[in-house]
Amino acid sequence: MAAGGRRREQGVSAAPQLKVADLTKAFGGLLAVNQISFDVRRGEILGLLGPNGSGKTTLLNLVSGAMLPTRGTVSLDGRVLTGLAPHRIARAGVSRTFQLVRMLPSLSALENVMVGAVFGPGRVWGGEAEAIGRALLERVGLAGRESLHPAAMTYIDQKRVELARALAGDPQVLLLDEWLAGLNPTELQTGIALIESLHAEGRTVVMVEHVMDAIRSLCDRCVVMNAGAKLAEGTAEEVLSNPEVIRAYLGDEHA
Repeated sequence: MAAGGRRREQGVSAAPQLKVADLTKAFGGLLAVNQISFDVRRGEILGLLGPNGSGKTTLLNLVSGAMLPTRGTVSLDGRVLTGLAPHRIARAGVSRTFQLVRMLPSLSALENVMVGAVFGPGRVWGGEAEAIGRALLERVGLAGRESLHPAAMTYIDQKRVELARALAGDPQVLLLDEWLAGLNPTELQTGIALIESLHAEGRTVVMVEHVMDAIRSLCDRCVVMNAGAKLAEGTAEEVLSNPEVIRAYLGDEHA
């Protein structure tokens, strides 16, 4: 169930919800993201794949407002988000996790999650934010650890708190940056099941991922990047069997 008690209509819509158009980010002469365009349909899980250094995290930074693009636009349900501050993009309905977990170290696990409710579209405060935080910590497997601070938590549990914080605003679009990385096999299956439950709610997810089992079992479609450019787009099986994708990941001798 969605954090705020609202349940979305299940299934993937044919109409795009998130639209990335000609998105480009240059650092001097380096094009970290080079004219990337794709649509994400409502209720879809889109995998964003590519070898290390291909520009995936930079692209998420552009979508979430952590960076400004050199050119191009990001739109949510027809509203242009490009140029808005990150907190305004969060209030518009886009939440994210980070490749390297970002916690508020002086706050407890519960308080970290409550921040997501405060800065989400509903701007929830007080007892309602606390109730959302407790429910989401239980959902990610951290019931009873609400008072722990980040320094006393394992890295995996910090990732769980960060996911709960991202969900606390009941986002329309959830961006996951290698959230499954570093999990042991049991934790991985739990993490996949959790993302599947978000999909069952009809939530739209864009996930940067390298775990192929997760990609095959979760992703409706995938976009593959290499050297900042879009290399391929299609179903997981289509892109993972694409010779150009295999070459980008493994080298010419495997293509």
